[in-house]
Amino acid sequence: MINDILAEVEVSMNSSVDALKKEFIAMRTGRASTDLVSRLPIIYYGTPTALQELALLSVPEPQLISIRPYDSSAIKAIEKAVMESDLGLNPNNDGKIIRLQIPRLTEERRRDLSKKVGKRAEEARISVRNARRSGMSDLKSFEKEKLITEDDQKLGQKKIQELTGKYIKKLDDIAANKEKEIMEV
Repeated sequence: MINDILAEVEVSMNSSVDALKKEFIAMRTGRASTDLVSRLPIIYYGTPTALQELALLSVPEPQLISIRPYDSSAIKAIEKAVMESDLGLNPNNDGKIIRLQIPRLTEERRRDLSKKVGKRAEEARISVRNARRSGMSDLKSFEKEKLITEDDQKLGQKKIQELTGKYIKKLDDIAANKEKEIMEV
């Protein structure tokens, strides 16, 4: 029973870490990366479709992303989605290929992104703490219902606290790495 609660708590904490990683992948750092645009939703024949499913993405130069649509009729939709996204990039197209020039980040923009990293990491930490609180609450209810002993409850709480520490450290490491990447010139 305690192992079920621990497994549930760990799955929830792990999903917080995964969500943070996915969000940071799409965060601009001043270097070209296909991850910036790969999951960008494109309205293609009335259906939102990820850009990576509509085009070949590549990074021919450190500051350039190249998008070669499989269907040339999708160029306008891709351009529109890039312009409407919060990436702040202007697409250039020659009728076959869309090029996205990634400008170098200004010091002010680096600081803003760094603050966003910190804010988003804190939201993920809160999510991990909520999973901890939920697990602790489940343990207390099980003890009140006499499904587990008080010793089992205390042992379960200790294990949940250890999991929380482990996942908070993971989040802190991910955030520190992303901040370092952003602040690199």
